[in-house]
Amino acid sequence: MAKHKILIVDDEKISLRMTEHILSTEYDTICAVNAREAIELYKKENPILVLSDLRMPEIDGFTLQKMLQDEVGALIPFMFMTADRDDETESKGFAIGALDFIRKPFRADVLLKRVSNIIKNVEQIQGLKKAAVTDPMTGLLNKGSSQEEIDVICKNNAGVLMMIDLDSFKPVNDIYGHDMGDKVLIRFADIIRSTIRSTDLAGRMGGDEFVVFCKSILDENVIAEKSAYINEQIVSAAKELMGEDMKIPLGASIGCAFAPQEGKDFLSLFKKADKALYDVKQNGKHGYKVFRSENRKTYDETDTTTALKTALLLMNERSPSKGAMILPPENFKVIYQFLSRIVGNYHKHVHVMLYSIVLEDGSLEIESACDELMKVISSSLRQSDVISRYGKSQIMVLLMKALPSDIEIVTERINMNWEATDLSDVCKLTYEVSLI
Repeated sequence: MAKHKILIVDDEKISLRMTEHILSTEYDTICAVNAREAIELYKKENPILVLSDLRMPEIDGFTLQKMLQDEVGALIPFMFMTADRDDETESKGFAIGALDFIRKPFRADVLLKRVSNIIKNVEQIQGLKKAAVTDPMTGLLNKGSSQEEIDVICKNNAGVLMMIDLDSFKPVNDIYGHDMGDKVLIRFADIIRSTIRSTDLAGRMGGDEFVVFCKSILDENVIAEKSAYINEQIVSAAKELMGEDMKIPLGASIGCAFAPQEGKDFLSLFKKADKALYDVKQNGKHGYKVFRSENRKTYDETDTTTALKTALLLMNERSPSKGAMILPPENFKVIYQFLSRIVGNYHKHVHVMLYSIVLEDGSLEIESACDELMKVISSSLRQSDVISRYGKSQIMVLLMKALPSDIEIVTERINMNWEATDLSDVCKLTYEVSLI
């Protein structure tokens, strides 16, 4: 078990070495000969306790305590060493938050006992504080403490606030159960934690929503690297937890806002990062976007007629090919969800099919065979139909305005076109069909 660190501050070098010699038997010790050196070492080493001489030239122990607490923004466990016999000095020290005093010269066993008592109390307090401010499942900051901590840190520090959503998490609970959902959330939190430094903050806002503030990061390339890493790692972790055949399109959508350009408080940054996150969600997920005020125009500033025409031109499909529309799995999922609403409201006949390919010969790779099947199915269907790869060996199909009697015609056409290929001898096709 790692030893606790104690920072010893004393301008008298003989006294400093004696104190270090006593404490080093049970603790990791860091030594400073003046207050300014102590401040730098504290920020670097983050000790559990500062043991400081009270009377030092330039900056005394009381002033050091105040300077450190102003710098860090929190109460710091302090114990003072002093040769003074003045009770008022001791009283003043306790009034500003000192945990104990020890008078020079001191016995080694007395010093060790007093330091041990302080550390036990500090550990107890820190444990209670941690329970109050952390999310019990992930160990990250909870919603309230995330807002408070980030609000403090972004007032005086440049950096980036990142809102991070775990994409497609609901199917994990629906298909694999809530215990597996908890495991995925815990692993996702670990991945987020691994992408940030000890000086950064990470919290869980609730459900599958997380927030991160990274100090001094103003380079979008760094954000892009973090986004790619998180998306890569969550897929790898999900397959480890649920199996290689896991087909849920897990990933992360990240909305970002830079401080101080977009604000110097949590709420301002959160609102803008949330808008950027919404844009990511609406444009395929699994990526990031940085909010930039200069790129935002209100509708009043724009000719909406011209804007609409431009938008439609951009959305139109260029030179649509014959046959079914081929979409990536995430876009296919959006179409499926939309059609589910249409069917529920307007009672349209929409069928979904799942074609599977089974190799009967080991001379061909399954993915190559599936590529060929994609071409066959696409050319066999109408432009109003939609298809997408589903894993290595399956293809999903959406048939619009198809009556049950049409299914047989469609499957016969696909089978006939498949039989005309060279692969039909070594590959077997099967399919399932259902109404949406």
